Amino acid sequence: MKFKFTIQNYQTEAVNSVVKVFAGQPFQDKISYRRDTGTQTFERTLLNLDLSDEELYMGFANAPVVLNAHQLLKNIQDVQNDNNIKESPALAKHMGACSLDVEMETGTGKTYVYIKTMFELNKQYGWSKFIVVVPSIAIREGVQKSFQMMQDHFMEQYGKKARFFVYNSKNLTDIDNFSSSADLSVMIINVQAFNARGKNARRIRMELDEFGSRKPIDVIAANRPIVIMDEPQKMGGKKTQKSLLEFNPLFTLNYSATHKEHHDLVYVLDALDAYRMKLVKKIEVKGFDIKNLRGTDGYLFLEEILISQKKPPMARLEFEIGYDKSINRETRVVGVDDDLYALSKGMEQYRGYHINDIDPIKGVLTFTNGVEIHTGEVLGDVSEKDIRRVQIRETIKSHFSKEKELFNRGIKTLSLFFIDKVEHYRKYDEDGNEIQSEYGRMFEEEYTSILNEYLTLFNTPYEQYLRDIDVHKTHTGYFSIDKKGRAIDSKIKRGQDSSDDESAYELILKDKERLLSLDNPVRFIFSHSALREGWDNPNVFQICTLKHGGDSTTNKRQEVGRGLRICVNQSGDRMDEHVLGDEVQDVNKLTVIASDGYKDFVSSLQKEIGEDLYERPTKATPEYFEGKRLKIGDDVVTVTSDQAYSIYFYLVKNDYIDEDGHVTEKYHMDEENKSFAPLPDKVKDIAEGVYALVNGIFDEHALDGMIEDGHTTKIQENALNDNFYKKEFQTLWNYINHKWTYSVHFDSDELIKKAIKHIDEKLFVSQLQYTVTAGTQGEDWNADTVKSGEGFVADKGHTYRLERGETSQVKYDLIGKIGTGTHLTRKTVVAILKGISPFKFAMYQNNPEEFISKVIKLINEEKATMIVDDITYNKTDGTYDSSIFTAEKNKDFSKAYLAKKNVQDYVFADGTAEKSIEWKFAEDMDLDDKVVVYAKLPRGFQIPTPVGNYAPDWAIAFQKGTVKHIYFIAETKGSMKSMDLRPIEQAKIKCAKKLFNDISTDDVVYDQVDSYQNLLSLMNAI
Repeated sequence: MKFKFTIQNYQTEAVNSVVKVFAGQPFQDKISYRRDTGTQTFERTLLNLDLSDEELYMGFANAPVVLNAHQLLKNIQDVQNDNNIKESPALAKHMGACSLDVEMETGTGKTYVYIKTMFELNKQYGWSKFIVVVPSIAIREGVQKSFQMMQDHFMEQYGKKARFFVYNSKNLTDIDNFSSSADLSVMIINVQAFNARGKNARRIRMELDEFGSRKPIDVIAANRPIVIMDEPQKMGGKKTQKSLLEFNPLFTLNYSATHKEHHDLVYVLDALDAYRMKLVKKIEVKGFDIKNLRGTDGYLFLEEILISQKKPPMARLEFEIGYDKSINRETRVVGVDDDLYALSKGMEQYRGYHINDIDPIKGVLTFTNGVEIHTGEVLGDVSEKDIRRVQIRETIKSHFSKEKELFNRGIKTLSLFFIDKVEHYRKYDEDGNEIQSEYGRMFEEEYTSILNEYLTLFNTPYEQYLRDIDVHKTHTGYFSIDKKGRAIDSKIKRGQDSSDDESAYELILKDKERLLSLDNPVRFIFSHSALREGWDNPNVFQICTLKHGGDSTTNKRQEVGRGLRICVNQSGDRMDEHVLGDEVQDVNKLTVIASDGYKDFVSSLQKEIGEDLYERPTKATPEYFEGKRLKIGDDVVTVTSDQAYSIYFYLVKNDYIDEDGHVTEKYHMDEENKSFAPLPDKVKDIAEGVYALVNGIFDEHALDGMIEDGHTTKIQENALNDNFYKKEFQTLWNYINHKWTYSVHFDSDELIKKAIKHIDEKLFVSQLQYTVTAGTQGEDWNADTVKSGEGFVADKGHTYRLERGETSQVKYDLIGKIGTGTHLTRKTVVAILKGISPFKFAMYQNNPEEFISKVIKLINEEKATMIVDDITYNKTDGTYDSSIFTAEKNKDFSKAYLAKKNVQDYVFADGTAEKSIEWKFAEDMDLDDKVVVYAKLPRGFQIPTPVGNYAPDWAIAFQKGTVKHIYFIAETKGSMKSMDLRPIEQAKIKCAKKLFNDISTDDVVYDQVDSYQNLLSLMNAI
């Protein structure tokens, strides 16, 4: 297969952020200079090539930056303002004309971005000489691979290819070609090649006979290259920085997810942005806590809690079982009242371990002796090998679960194990023959056991795929190779955190695309932990770190980063949001099987992410919003002071920020549900930018949603079950699943009269006010009272009315807005407004927005009371598909009712409290033998009414006698009193009643009830 690269907006913005810094720089192509070729090189070239003297001596360098420091700084500040980045007070020019920082989260394609930036700088300004400097062999090999994979992609965009090579002190011809070429040319070099003590590293500064008695560094420097630093935080040493100056950089570009030393920052896409924009996989963590109990050697591991429609919660529990000749650890599905002493065949260590409760919501199993075990927890006599086996097992289980879901989408699933010693996976006897290893044996035993659970009597395409894969061929290792061809531990030099062994990276990167083919049996990869940095693949969905003895120095972000990239299918297409829609982070989820506990791992990971986040504001204030530049379509809009205050008061009014200006949970909930309160008119046109600014504010809970607990009890979907296909429900569904239109006639003059009267009686618009409080310095004024806020004492206050300023520029289309909200003509609206009392109309000046919203509400209330008797419904050709029952995603199953007769296993009752009206209603229906089947109707099932769409609650099929069925559509309300319901809600219910009772007078009944007993009373009357 071949990777396909999609042009992403955020990547284009990152490229443009660099290019715009040089606005005003003229295009200068092929700036030539007389190149020192060296005598030996010159003579050898003259003999072998048919070139003129001029061509032999000609080199092409980057044209100088003609912008002065002031112009560059001004351009940088403009870019920073456009990207809402804090302005640089001065120009960082320690490494050329300027040094620009681009911050991009791991997995979002920073290599792609800086390669595209080269093409754009070449296109816009003619610059053609670039050097990519990397901190390790691993990254160097990855960069070279990226250039190879992206050649055709950029050829399509720019009509040219970049000439690239990896610097090698033994192959100096590449440097001459780099200098003499007028094409876009790139040298890739790792810092060890010019900054280490070895002989090969020193050669770059030596006059070499084979290089015409020239120094390679001098030849490179003559080109005035643009230096691109990949992961500059790993190259911040004084010696490295001094060495980099020898390249004579025109300017420097720094690309990283975790900058340590900041220069002039021009673009930021941090971990929080990448997660919110769904540009990386969501992270799920399975951690394993070990607890040794006193007085017992009993081993227990709670794998998961199982939920079923037909059974109470069960648990997959691993424990020891005593057989005649051995004691084995086995996994069994157990339930409440099971006795481990009996199940273990009388092992004393389990005496008293009688299961008392299994709580799927808290993820805990409790025994009658008081011992508790949580999902993912290991108790008892546990060795390190036990934990490694558990990790391997959980990785394989997660793999199968994900693979089953993705196989039909044509997405290959890969799992990656990092190990600290190669001998744990690859072992050799004295003759050099490979023999079975500890992890290899564990893997194949666990794989075979789990595979048998997935294979059934049905030969589905996925099961056939599994049957065709040999367990020995589905796992492999990528390691450093010695001269005898054996896998060995990677050697790490002092002060480094990754290996420089090229043999390992060559193998890993060579197979990158081939691994993604479903025809390739390799799905599980073992690699040395020292190679974390050098390998990633978009289809890694599980990462497991198997480490003996622990490793407190592990960088969690580095581990997780190997699997963050958005996955691809068999055609090489990215499976991102525009392809998958709302499913993007259900599919793109990375499961990390940690070697430590969940809380410890997540805490460490979140701390690393938080420390590396770009400096974000923590409070929403008018000052924060004012002056921000927002890109709205093709225009750039600056937030005015008036708009800034409007945004701020909007957030306060809707409880989107607390009294300290911190973003609240309500904001995040409304964002997730796409149910934000309407923005004020003056900022509606910049809505997208407003929410982007709010999302730019950091709060302590901002990282909470990024990482999930992989041990929580999961239900994949709330699918339709057998109840849906019962003939009784199918009959009812065929009655009601039509779509409808309505027509209604009412007297406009009568509506006008009633609306005028209703507004005059009910309308009240609050006047805007402000309070002035005066206080004096207290007698006990001191440092302590000042810090506690008690240094001043308030002694008087007065509230004033806020009169609307005559100079206000805000204009409202009063008639148009009321007409839109009431679906009335402008003529009718004018008649109503003219008829209301002058006193009431004057309230418009006090608070226009409140006046408009309340007038709309009052008119609609009168309209609602007039329409019901005159409404007529007409059936259309459209019907509701059964998929509307399963359309709603991201439900919290911990708050669901496990039903028996519903058409889905779970009922999501309105309201969060257990035993709410709807919860109790469902329980009562499940218990009553007169109910054959029922459905909690989804929100997508709606009836149109003149005052808004209406969604009834329940569809129920009752058994009436031995033959007859009664079909009931019910609306459950907390009160049956009409006065407790708003007129609009009353009107919706009356419209629904008219529609359903017109469908079939004898067979379908609709009514409003407040309990199941109330419903039974209605049934008995039928």
